[in-house]
Amino acid sequence: MSISYHDSNTRMSQATIHNGTVYLAGQVPKDASADMRGQTEQVLARIDELLAQAGTSKENLLSAQIWVTSMAEFDQMNAVWDAWVVPGRPPVRAALEAKLAKPEWKVEIMVVAALPEA
Repeated sequence: MSISYHDSNTRMSQATIHNGTVYLAGQVPKDASADMRGQTEQVLARIDELLAQAGTSKENLLSAQIWVTSMAEFDQMNAVWDAWVVPGRPPVRAALEAKLAKPEWKVEIMVVAALPEA
């Protein structure tokens, strides 16, 4: 079985594919000046891009891990997530409060998706 690595540098890859499954690295916002809603929208747009590059989409999500820096803003993140996730196909999910690598980041999301069956 082969593993393919995508958008890689010496430290990490943004996506890996193995055995029909796409694993994404944790995605963070590009514009950290945005509020929680804006940062979540940016992260989910990047996830859409990476999944498309790998040959799949949010319709095939299996799991998601979400980190937010403040549970006081959790509802804002959830509002964007709920509008983004495919109705009737929500992945398993864990979400928790944590310090992120940069203090201006409010949210980081990592997902796993299946490749569609041919």
